Order: sequence, then C-alpha cells, then structure tokens
Amino acid sequence: MRVVVVGGGIGGLALGAGLRRRGFEVAVFDRDTDVAATGGYHITLDDRAQSALKDLVEPKITQRLLASGSALRLRERDAFWDRRGRLLGHGPDLSDSGSVDVDRITLRMLLAEAVGDALHLGCGVSGVDHDDHGAPQVLFTDRAPVSADLVVGADGTHSVVARHLAGGPTNRPAGIIGFSGRTLVRDLSRREQQRLRPRSGLAIGPHGAALYIGFLDPVGNAALDAPELRMSVTTGPTYIWGAMFPESAGTDSLRDLRGGALQAALLGRFRKRGWAEHTLEVIAQADPDSVAGFRFNAASTRADDLAPWPAGRITALGDAVHATPPTAGMGAGAAIRDAASLLEHVSDAAAGTATLTDAVEHFEADMRQRGAEVLTLAMKTVRWILATDTTLGAAATAVSTPILAAAARLRH
Repeated sequence: MRVVVVGGGIGGLALGAGLRRRGFEVAVFDRDTDVAATGGYHITLDDRAQSALKDLVEPKITQRLLASGSALRLRERDAFWDRRGRLLGHGPDLSDSGSVDVDRITLRMLLAEAVGDALHLGCGVSGVDHDDHGAPQVLFTDRAPVSADLVVGADGTHSVVARHLAGGPTNRPAGIIGFSGRTLVRDLSRREQQRLRPRSGLAIGPHGAALYIGFLDPVGNAALDAPELRMSVTTGPTYIWGAMFPESAGTDSLRDLRGGALQAALLGRFRKRGWAEHTLEVIAQADPDSVAGFRFNAASTRADDLAPWPAGRITALGDAVHATPPTAGMGAGAAIRDAASLLEHVSDAAAGTATLTDAVEHFEADMRQRGAEVLTLAMKTVRWILATDTTLGAAATAVSTPILAAAARLRH
C-alpha cells in the first residue's frame, strides 16, 4: 500500500514515521525547505500523546525527545494572576504529571529524522484529485502529480486537502489575535523572577487582554537526565509567553509589525488597559526577533461537524480537521494521536481484516471525538477572554480580581 501525506508538520511527520516503521511505502511532501524553520515555540505532550508517539517512532527517538523535554512534574503548580500581578490561585498539583514540554523545532527535527528520505521538502501542493484509474492523486505547483492508495492531508489550518473534501474551509477565526515571544529568566529583575517562579501562569484583565507565561527548561528540568542525547533548542530557563487580544482592525494591524516595533506596540496596549509595569517586564525583556503575531483559528466543538465528508481514500488529520487554538496546549498532541489511530486502522486494512474505506471511516469517527474534546477545552479560555471585552465583563473582572487576590492571600 502506498500512502502520500501532504504536510510535514508534527502530525504529518508522525504519521510518515509510523508508516515507514510499519513497512508501508510512504511519501511526505511539505512546502518548507528547512524543517527547523517552523512557527511556534513549545508544545506539551501529555501521557496519551507520548503513548501514541511510542507506537510511531523507534525507542531511540523517544529517548532523545525526553532528554530534550522539560518535565512538568519538576516545576511548581501553575499560577493565575490579575493585571496588577496579584496571585489569584493555583492550578493542579503537577508532581505526578507525566506531561513534557518540548521545543516545536526539536520535535519536528526528530520526527523528520524518523521519516528519513521519505520526506520531500520544497514541494508546493496545489490540490488533490483522482487519476485515470480512480486512484487519489496529489497535484503540485512545480512537479508531476503523484498517485497513491491513500492520501492524507496533514497540511494545517488552511489545508488544501481538507478544503477539497469539505467543499470549503474547515475552521474560522476564533476572535483572538495572539502574539508570542521568548524571554530568558536571567534577563528579568529579581522581583519578577520571584513572582513568576519556575512555573507557567495566566493573567486575564478587563477588555480582553490576557498574558500566558510558559516556563521551559529542558536542561534543568529534563524529563530524562541524558545530556548526551539532548538536542533542545532552549538551553536555559526561559519564559515563552503569549499575549492575547480580541480581534479587531487595530489588533489585526499589529500583525504587520515586527521585532521591536511590535514589542513596543504590545506594551502600549497593555499599559492602556491598566496593567502594572512589572507584569509587562517579560515582554519588554524579550528577544525582539522572537516576537511574532498570529490569528487563532478554531473548528467547531461539535464532533458531528468535524470531517463532514463520506469516508474514502482521501482523508485528513490534525489542524486540517480540528484546528485548535493554543489555549489548551493540546493541538500537537491531538495530531500525534490522530496519526497513531490512522496507522492502526490502515494496518488493519493492509492485513486484510478491513477494507481501506472502512479503516478510514473508523479512524475519522475516532478523530471527531478527539478533536471535539481538545477544542472544547481550548475554547473555554478563548470565551473567557472574549467575555471580559464586554461592558459587563470588563466591570466584573475589575471588581472581582481584587477580591480573589485578597482571598488568595488569606489562604496563604
């Protein structure tokens, strides 16, 4: 059986690696010319995503991932703050967590290595169709079409493959524009280091302003103490932050800015909304070259709305089907789980215990439930942020956060 995967992101590479490991003939095509040239900064892999990954790649790849990942169990409980930097509460105890944070570049490079020469870079896909024999076919902008027994779209939010299958977009803007950057812990003042601590946290203020601060330390908090296997891009304690504002003409215009200009504009937006100066230090001290903006897109949270096409020999996975805002930290993990599920069902078809169409149908049914689960979690935070941008929501946020902060001080 020959499988063609369109898209070399996390989900596409994970599927390509798994198919190759199982002995399938596979080709993965991606428009990028360098696997290290990828958006995003870090992703979280929970126990389910790691279990799926073990089914897709050789143990040595998993070992190198863990040696390059930051273990959540080794950091403090997550924190919730208000716009003044006052502590409102904590997240759950992480001491028993098996989750790992890893640089997106690191994971993509490891998966690309597992795919090997089945990965073809610099290939622009223009569409999908069927050849003269009825087989699925991938069309390219600059090369001859390629036919296969199965074509899988893993080409992200703006998927060519999923759009073909659905007859239109499979997601829409979620109403939030995000901006992200990287800040070394050592570049912050002692006061902010003591407040932020080795943990992740979220602050939400009135008028739809929010700031997520993620702690990443793949060296000091390595999930596996094996320095000889380490290949993390992040080499010291780092805060990888995400600023979020409701989408508007003014907010959208910030996406045209770069570096220091974008950094200054973000600081101005938070100051205008009454954020304390010290809470913005993590933005002010960021590497200007790391600051970038992006739109949050989301598919429907209803399982029945996902993959709304009859099962066949063309399918899709990951953000191509269930585009997920980063507010739950589960999008990449869900794509890996999609890949493992599809591999199992396709293996059944190859073994003759199911037809290929039935295998795809069962995979898509699983994926719909998985996608709806992660989308529901991600959209809770999105809706919370948007709710504070109403007159009533802004007032409620301004009034309630000092009370919550006072209660938090009494508890401690």
